[in-house]
Amino acid sequence: MSDQAPTPIRLAESDPAGVESAQTQAQLEEFDVDAPLVGIVMGSASDMESMEKAAGELQGRGIPHEINVMSAHREPDTVAQYAKSAKSRGLRVIIAGAGISAALPGAVAAHTDLPVIGVPLSGRLTAAGGLDAILSIVQMPPGVPVACVGLDNARNAAVLAAQILGA
Repeated sequence: MSDQAPTPIRLAESDPAGVESAQTQAQLEEFDVDAPLVGIVMGSASDMESMEKAAGELQGRGIPHEINVMSAHREPDTVAQYAKSAKSRGLRVIIAGAGISAALPGAVAAHTDLPVIGVPLSGRLTAAGGLDAILSIVQMPPGVPVACVGLDNARNAAVLAAQILGA
C-alpha cells in the first residue's frame, strides 16, 4: 500500500484554469454523505419500541436517519421548527408515529412539503384498539397530505420511505 494520498478527481477537465473544477470539488467536499435522509419522530418516548422498527428497517437498507421525540401538543413550536428546517438539513422523508389523537403527522405535514408518512400507534389510552389514531392520520384536509401505514407498522413506513427515496 502506498503512503501517497490519492489524487483528487477533477470533474470538469474542460475548464483550463480549473476554476469551475475547484469550486465544484469544494462544494462536493462540503456535502455530508452520512447526513440523515429520513427523519423519524414520535409523540412520546413510550412510542420508541414501536418506532425503532422503522429505524431498524432503514439501517438494514443503509439509509441514514435520525430519531427524535416531540409532542405536537406539548411542544408545538419544536415540531414546527423541526418540520420547517427538515428539507434544508437534507431530510427527504419524515416518518411520524403517534397514538390517541395522532396529531403529530399532520402537524409535521403542515410545516413542510416533504413526504410525511404517519404511523398510527395503539396504546393503553387509545380508543377502539387504535382506530382513533388511524382516523386522525387518514382524515387530513386537502393540501396537507399524510400517507398512512397500518396500525403499529413502523417497519412498513420505513419500506415506503425507501421506495420514495428510490433506495
